[in-house]
Order: sequence, then structure tokens, then C-alpha cells
Amino acid sequence: MEVEELARYKEQAAVRAVAEEVRDGMIVGLGTGSTATFVLRELARRAREARWRIQGVPTSERTAAEARRLGIPLVTLDASPDVALDGADQIDPALRLVKGRGGALVREKVVALAARRVAIVADHTKLVARLRGPVPLEVLAFALPWVLRLLPDRVPGSEPRVRMRDGRPCLSDNGNPLVDLVCGPLPDPAAVAATLDSVPGIVGHGLFIGIAAAAYVAGPEGVRRCIPAG
Repeated sequence: MEVEELARYKEQAAVRAVAEEVRDGMIVGLGTGSTATFVLRELARRAREARWRIQGVPTSERTAAEARRLGIPLVTLDASPDVALDGADQIDPALRLVKGRGGALVREKVVALAARRVAIVADHTKLVARLRGPVPLEVLAFALPWVLRLLPDRVPGSEPRVRMRDGRPCLSDNGNPLVDLVCGPLPDPAAVAATLDSVPGIVGHGLFIGIAAAAYVAGPEGVRRCIPAG
């Protein structure tokens, strides 16, 4: 699929999500990634043309820089966001997510859990029948060797791989190494999430279970609003 076509879908989903989820005066959790960038642009447009007074809580330094460039005032988590708008790498019918390809998974999860509501913005290629690996992880550098040895036993059939860029480990904005837990389909994502939560040294993982209230997904047939199945 053409990059331009996917970008158009992401923009359509972002415009719809902002229209339905955001109101003047809100504090908005600002996600990270290519789709979240379209959310920022739409928020900035509303602030400029409709005089919306929006404040944002960024989930990454990259998002913070883009929000400042667009003129969106930023605040901390002293106040809970009214809504968090973010993208996802995978979305299943229950709106369980895999996130973190951009490396901001821990801050994204903190903001999502702090928000009163979470809405996901995506193009239709992110919809899957079942979540599968790789699952992004953020790991304390001190614990990294132990976590790499432990995970194949805790998650059978998996292989943790340190994410590399230009011959060096990729680090999160928090300064921690990023690891991709390579595995196949996840029959029980909640069980895998619980296992990862139980491993000391894993700061956070990219399985978002029971967090998203809605997803705005755009494709050839337009934008649809999805809610968790069941």
C-alpha cells in the first residue's frame, strides 16, 4: 500500500478522533508516532481556528518538540488528562494493543493509565485477528543480561532481542535499553502481560490490555469507531 494512502487514512482517523473525543479546555495525552503527529496537527488547527484552549501531556521528547512547534501548551501529570489519543502497532477485536515500536511505551502507558479515557487512532492495517510478537519492552540496563536469560523460560517460544541502531542499543527517553520479545501469536495476551509485569527489571512492556475505550480506524470505506468486542 502506498505511503501517501496510509498517511491519508491516518489523517482521516485523527480528524475524526479529535472531533469526537476532544473539547475546548481539555488536557489531552499526546501519543508518539506517525499517526499521533496527525492528532497534534488537528489539535493545533482547532486551537488556531476555533480558539480551543488545549493543553497536552506528551509521551515522548519527540512529541513534546512537535507540540511546541505547533504552539500546543504542555503540562505535566499534576492534573489527569481528560483523554489520551495515541496510535498502536496492532489492535485486536477486544481493543487489546501492541504498542512501542517508537520506543515510548512506558510513558505512553503512564499517560494512558492516568487519563480518564483512552482512544486509539489508526489506519486499517493495524487491525489484527490476534495479537502477535514482537512485544516491545523497556528494561533496566543493570538487569538486562538477567532478563534476556530469563524471558525464554517465562514466555516459552520467545526470543528477546536488544533493539539496535547504528551498532548501538536503542535507548528510551528514560535512558533504558529497548528489547523486542520475538514470538508468534499470543493466544492469551493478558497472561503474557501478567508474566512480563512479574519480572523485576522490566520497566514496562507494549501490551496494553483493557486500556483503550475506543479506536478510530480509517480505511478505504472511511473512518469507523470501534469499541471492545464482548
